[in-house]
Amino acid sequence: MIWYGIIPIAGGFFNRYKWKKFRNRFNDLRLCPMLDYRKYRQLDEEGGIFRFTGGIESIIDGRMLWVRGEDLTMPVSLEKTKCFLLPKYEGDGIPEPPEPIRWNRVSTLTEGSKVFIGGRIKTQDNRLSFTSLKETPLMVIFYNTTASESKAEAENSSVTELSSLIIRAARTRNEYWNTLTPISLVIGALSLIYIASSFLGRPAFRLTVITSLVAVFIPILPLLPPGFLLTVMYRRMSWNSRKLRANYDLCRFGLLSGSPPLHAKRYAIRAYTLEVFAWALILVGIIVNIIFIFLFLYLFRLISF
Repeated sequence: MIWYGIIPIAGGFFNRYKWKKFRNRFNDLRLCPMLDYRKYRQLDEEGGIFRFTGGIESIIDGRMLWVRGEDLTMPVSLEKTKCFLLPKYEGDGIPEPPEPIRWNRVSTLTEGSKVFIGGRIKTQDNRLSFTSLKETPLMVIFYNTTASESKAEAENSSVTELSSLIIRAARTRNEYWNTLTPISLVIGALSLIYIASSFLGRPAFRLTVITSLVAVFIPILPLLPPGFLLTVMYRRMSWNSRKLRANYDLCRFGLLSGSPPLHAKRYAIRAYTLEVFAWALILVGIIVNIIFIFLFLYLFRLISF
């Protein structure tokens, strides 16, 4: 329960919290004024919080990124900056989530690659530049889409295609498979093998040994028949739940056309209802497979009830 259940689920909830912060932060930044040459000329030494889109012009010493917009080229300090790479989206299904990348990997991107910057502008090295501060962290997202970036749309308070795409993408395909999951599964399997080996030489505990060895394979039981049919249904329902949660995000931020923010609750209820049913299905599939395994062992007189 601890290694196969509690820890991966806790990691999944942490993943959801992390991406929720990302979505909220991006939504705040997309509502900030778009920086152009006129606004830039009006800035003082204190700067301000703006958003800016353009293409990579150059990278100096791997620390200073120069981005060329429609009528302005801005320096962006990459130190202590969270950078993300949005995978290319072909327009089918739900886009892949942005990939976090270290700022020193940005130099591998080609000149002209598109980038969204949101955060504070302040004076650094006697020039105004985007800088990441503790209270106002900078967000830099590299992307390659057909999203429109015209100045008219930038000044418009309605959402752009790029904003909708990033909000929709900011949910992982499977939150429960995270950095903790492989480590937790290995420790759980080793613990069960240790339990089985401890009682291996004691005939009175044969059922304990067999139960421990069967439990070792719980992570792969959903992939075995007959429970596999329920796993297919689980994947379908969880995928639909993810799409509904993405619509919930768009509706909550007022980005889904034809759906006012008040409808966001409906999407949330439908999404979490589907998710509960999906998890019920996969748990039933695991239980069904365990029952079949024990029936198989019983028929071959390896265990007795």
